[in-house]
Amino acid sequence: MVLQLFIKEHFPYLLFQLLMTLFLMLLFWLDGFRNADTAVYAIVMTIILTATFLLTRFVLRYSFYQKILQKPVKMEDALQRNGKTPEMVQADRYMIDLYKLYQQEVHSLYSSQNRHLQFMNQWVHQMKTPVSVLELMLQGDELDRKSIQEEVDRMKQQLDIVLVNARLDTFESDMQIEMVPLKEIVTEVISENKRLFITNHVFPSVSIDEGIKVPTDRKWILFAINQLITNAIKYTFEENKKIFLTAEMTEEGVLFSVTDEGIGIPASDLKRVTDAFFTGENGRKTGESTGMGLYLTNEICERLGHDMSISSEVGEGTTVSILFNNPEHIERSGLNGNR
Repeated sequence: MVLQLFIKEHFPYLLFQLLMTLFLMLLFWLDGFRNADTAVYAIVMTIILTATFLLTRFVLRYSFYQKILQKPVKMEDALQRNGKTPEMVQADRYMIDLYKLYQQEVHSLYSSQNRHLQFMNQWVHQMKTPVSVLELMLQGDELDRKSIQEEVDRMKQQLDIVLVNARLDTFESDMQIEMVPLKEIVTEVISENKRLFITNHVFPSVSIDEGIKVPTDRKWILFAINQLITNAIKYTFEENKKIFLTAEMTEEGVLFSVTDEGIGIPASDLKRVTDAFFTGENGRKTGESTGMGLYLTNEICERLGHDMSISSEVGEGTTVSILFNNPEHIERSGLNGNR
């Protein structure tokens, strides 16, 4: 097999040498074969030099041929270095780089699938609670419409989370950047969560100028702000507390903040709250956290080009801020970075 592959690869070269030999014989024939010894010597030397060249190449490429003719057992076989000529050494380097790229893609795919599977397992577990509550209500003599609505709202919120998680893989194709009135978005989110505010006896305080518009995707940022507000409500256990929603113009852009007067986030958890499935100490207290809310919010902000930051103090509250960068500032920063 090795010899057959070698002959196939060098067949054009052998054909070329044969034509050259025939050309030399033609020249000697036209010359009348006045010096036959020289003609024979030239032909013999051509054959010997060609055979020596081919034999040397065969020896150098033998291990490489053996490698590509054997059926690979594992992907690590691509890392074997069998090249001796510059061409084969470069081919080995190419295969190694290709293998590394393959490993990265496989790892990314595996991580994505594992994240989806883990999220679905947790999501199904979370959905059992409202379903069980609704079943208990149906067994009673009277139905509490308010309680039923609360459980339905909880299920709708969980469904939104799972849909957003599924759409992250096609985020770029589902994104449309436009100038969006920030206060309008915040007011819409507050209106959607008015029952949650009333139930928890928490009140919103909005301080956003009507004229502030931010470059973002309306649908995605609506979900992100909704997550921040519902989190602020969820972790404010005391009644008659406020959630402050503010926006201010800075040199970099519009800084939007959601500040609650809740239990706060422990310093040990603060750096990990945006990790997928991380519930932390506060999540264990409520028993309803999937650990995906802040993760999805942070992912959305990153893909939209917004900077999200979190500051908190236990017992005092938490502030989550989103910086909507001005296009002029982004361009200016890029120019400064290139100088």
